[in-house]
Amino acid sequence: MTSVQIPTNITPSEQQAQQYFIKGKYTEAASCYEQAIETEPEVKSHYWNLGLMLLLQGQEAEAQMTWLLAMEEGEAQLEQWTVELIKVLQTEAERRETLTDYSVAWAIRQHIREISPIYVNNLLYLIQLSIKLKTFTGDELTSLEVIELIQSEAIIDIELLLQVLGSIINDDPLHPSVIEFAESCLTHVSEPQSFINILLPAAVKIAHSMQQPKVAISLVELCLRLEPENTELLRHLASFYLKDYNYSQGIEIAKLCYSLSKNLTDQVFAKHLIQRGLMEAPAYWNEACTVFLEQEFLLKSLIEEQPINLESARILRLFNANYYAPYLQDNPHKNRQIQNQVAQLCQLNVQEYATEKVQRYKKRSSHNRNKQIKIGYLSHCLSRHSVGWLARWLIQHHTREQFDIYGYFINYKQVDDWLQQWYVQQFNQAYLGGIYSDDIAEKIYQDEIDILIDLDSITLDVTCEIMALKPAPVQVSWLGWDASGIPAVDYFIADPYVLPESAQEYYTEKIWRLPQTYIAVDGFEIGVPTLRRDSLDIPSNAVVFMSAQRGFKRHPDTALLQMRIIKEVPNSYFLIKGVADSEAVQKFFMQLAEEEGVEYSRLRFLDLDPSESVHRANLAIADIVLDTYPYNGATTTLETLWMGIPLVSKVGQQFAARNSYTMMMNAGITEGIAWTDEEYVEWGVRLGKDEALRQQVALKLKASRQTAPLWNGKQFTREMEKAYEQMWQRYIEKK
Repeated sequence: MTSVQIPTNITPSEQQAQQYFIKGKYTEAASCYEQAIETEPEVKSHYWNLGLMLLLQGQEAEAQMTWLLAMEEGEAQLEQWTVELIKVLQTEAERRETLTDYSVAWAIRQHIREISPIYVNNLLYLIQLSIKLKTFTGDELTSLEVIELIQSEAIIDIELLLQVLGSIINDDPLHPSVIEFAESCLTHVSEPQSFINILLPAAVKIAHSMQQPKVAISLVELCLRLEPENTELLRHLASFYLKDYNYSQGIEIAKLCYSLSKNLTDQVFAKHLIQRGLMEAPAYWNEACTVFLEQEFLLKSLIEEQPINLESARILRLFNANYYAPYLQDNPHKNRQIQNQVAQLCQLNVQEYATEKVQRYKKRSSHNRNKQIKIGYLSHCLSRHSVGWLARWLIQHHTREQFDIYGYFINYKQVDDWLQQWYVQQFNQAYLGGIYSDDIAEKIYQDEIDILIDLDSITLDVTCEIMALKPAPVQVSWLGWDASGIPAVDYFIADPYVLPESAQEYYTEKIWRLPQTYIAVDGFEIGVPTLRRDSLDIPSNAVVFMSAQRGFKRHPDTALLQMRIIKEVPNSYFLIKGVADSEAVQKFFMQLAEEEGVEYSRLRFLDLDPSESVHRANLAIADIVLDTYPYNGATTTLETLWMGIPLVSKVGQQFAARNSYTMMMNAGITEGIAWTDEEYVEWGVRLGKDEALRQQVALKLKASRQTAPLWNGKQFTREMEKAYEQMWQRYIEKK
């Protein structure tokens, strides 16, 4: 639309009208404009303003009639008059929006739409106002035909277009028309980064907070049309594909990202993504081992280089770059050394780019020795996640008179999750954080937390950065994984079994051993089973072995031992279940079965269950569960023992290879604990052939529910609280 010069010579009636208008006296202003029309009937601006005054009084029909009457006189000037009228209405709409009077601004713009239905900038303003008024449904994108107008290459305010795109994606990112709207914007984007800055953060939120990786993939692919070799986009795209279980595509994108990465830190993370995809598909295990060695070389090169000027985004990606080491080898001296050095490098960089914050946190005010100890729990897993299922008993049994309990939720999920809501209600205060560390760390500091418990370790980079900032005077890692190696973490919670006595040699954190177990639960909810032997074509008198683990826990050496057990136990079947590339898992086990001479017909591949409670109920179909190594089960082990099912587990040296060992010991069970490959097979065969032994173990496990430390959440909580008190006392004494 072309601009129009509005006459500047204002009559006394107009001047008086404007004074009334500013005061909100629209009736009086309308009278002034009526007088102006009587004096100067040829001046159309009087009609436009009179109609506006009527409109502001709610007299919409009268306003429209006023405008129509003014336009009846000449067809030749109709376009110019329309422009003038729209200019008057638009000016008032903008003023109303400045005053946050969004409903009036919206009503005025609706009239502009009636006057000019294809004025696309006005339609964009209408959408933006709908979002501010919380009336936006997403259907406006089609009902207003705004997508078609944008695609028709209409003259568009690009800044406004991108503002509206950002508002829509934040308000209703999953509406079916959002992707199409974003795509329609592409032809108008002159600066790709402005478009990427809107879509990429939204995609991250959609993939991780809203659990919709397919939508996130679509958004990133739109960005890649503008910059097809943008490694930041490719990194996220690979991650989203892997989250969507599309491992082959994720691996392919990660390899492309690696080929385009120019510096060492970017290469490290790209290699990490490749490894992640390969580990989820056991058929690619040999390649995963090769990539692991390449990653190890890159990490050692980075440690040797010791860069201390890396920006936050690169450091975040570096924290968990060595994540898969314990899944591939039980070599804690080597794995921990690399992890500790990487974590130290990361913390040095955090202290470099966040100097002011780190120094301020160091100067925290002194604490009252006699007050309640403030305990903060930090995690992205306080929900229907393994950590969420296990940590709840500690939170539930905490002594509120002695401890002030705070919860800090990272990436608080915008999905229905009853367990997450339970956690929110249990804490004295709960902070529902996003995906960035700054606000969460600052909140921890402002809340004056005494002891901060990290439940994530290197499973989440954001948690690592928060811990490296050290917002609390005492910081502890517990439960979620092995220790992170971050120097700012003071203690790592363990027990007499989960780490060997010599472990302190290769930990930077002080190992704090609880007297019996580092984890205890009061039990698990059990649903209704959906598996039956007859539906799986398994005879009722067969011996059923089961393994229910993620793909990257299925080390081929251990899987081969499992095949040997199946071969040695007559009339036995093996049920295999877990998150992974299902086709690759089947190929992996079929190949091992062929190598060991096990008939394919003795293998069953199960789909994931609809809920955790159903999964636990379905465990009852198994006579024996075969654990993984060098990375044991943890939650799966607890669930197996709670269901009274014998377990065969090999014990190693690293934390990940001793989880099942400590849990079995704390349930009073030694049957099934193996220290060598030979013992693993022997226990599997023995339990498979000896029904009486299986029944004996099952009875011991059932009885252990009443007596064993593993099932006594309240006693465990008292031991954790005693540890907190001692940690705090040590800190106070050092002050």
